[in-house]
Amino acid sequence: MGRVKGNKRGAKKLIARFVIWLLFVGVVSAGIAGFFVWDRVFRPNVETGDASSSDFYIHSGSDLQGVLDSLEKKGLIKDRRSLEWLSLRKNYHNNIRPGRYRLTGGMNNNELINMLRSGNQVPVNVVFISQRKVEDIASAVAGQIEADSAAIVNLINDSEFIESAGFNANTIPALFIPNTYEMYWNVSAMQFINRMITEYERFWNEERERKRRETGLTRVEVSTMASIISEETTKIDEMPVIAGVYINRIKRGMRLQADPTIKYAIGDFTVNRILTVHLNTESPYNTYRYAGLPPGPIAVPPVQAIDAVLNAEHHDYLYFCAKEDFSGYHRFAKTLAEHNRNARLYQNALNQRRVFR
Repeated sequence: MGRVKGNKRGAKKLIARFVIWLLFVGVVSAGIAGFFVWDRVFRPNVETGDASSSDFYIHSGSDLQGVLDSLEKKGLIKDRRSLEWLSLRKNYHNNIRPGRYRLTGGMNNNELINMLRSGNQVPVNVVFISQRKVEDIASAVAGQIEADSAAIVNLINDSEFIESAGFNANTIPALFIPNTYEMYWNVSAMQFINRMITEYERFWNEERERKRRETGLTRVEVSTMASIISEETTKIDEMPVIAGVYINRIKRGMRLQADPTIKYAIGDFTVNRILTVHLNTESPYNTYRYAGLPPGPIAVPPVQAIDAVLNAEHHDYLYFCAKEDFSGYHRFAKTLAEHNRNARLYQNALNQRRVFR
């Protein structure tokens, strides 16, 4: 009997040791597994070199492998496998959102995936200045957002679309107000144009509308005059004076006779001297032949020129001519005789410099 009891106690001890061993193995395995998971989830995996952060762009239509390839190619991650492993488990491959993201050095996979999956991107400041062609605006903008210039130009040339916004092929340059606009990098061409429509309405606030009504011009006519003025001078302090000249001529029924409109009509802004052959050009933009403003802006004017028209100086000048010192400023005149004297001074200066076109 004693031997049987001893055997039973021995068997129990053996079972207990086995259970303890299994528990130990389980704990160790769980610890190893836990470390494996922690390592893949929380170990820092983003590196940005000497900078504290780096911007990363995800294009529309990208898949997980494309995102990983780009991160790896740019040297922004240390371990691709761990990021891919967690991406699949967090369903990121089904929630890829395009945009511009700011990655901080030392981010772990969990932080990175949460940011990318939520679409928590950083906006961009889209800047464009006055340009002679709206195509140049499209090109400048396309270099700052995902939409390409062709897509933007196609919308600008879509007569049905721009007419719905109150413009046509001649007046569309007036839509674009040169400025800095904060928006998301992945905006589409349509979203960009719609934003410009919103900004256009915001630009024409109550104060500008009040001043516009005082000039007797429409919004597009203000922009058209501003575009001519911006080609006449780069001197902001002189713009309201020139605006006053044009308004005086319109009120008197005189032709504007603005040289920049001739350059636009012949398609050559490099011309320094307007000749008789240029003045005979048949075009609705030829303000030497046709009274009033041309059908639309000859360029996308800067805000300073638009505000110069709205704040046109009140005076009796009807003429102006570039100064013979080539300073960029002009001589203003009330009579044609006075203007002709000023014009001869400038023409003689051109002759002395042998500028014949």
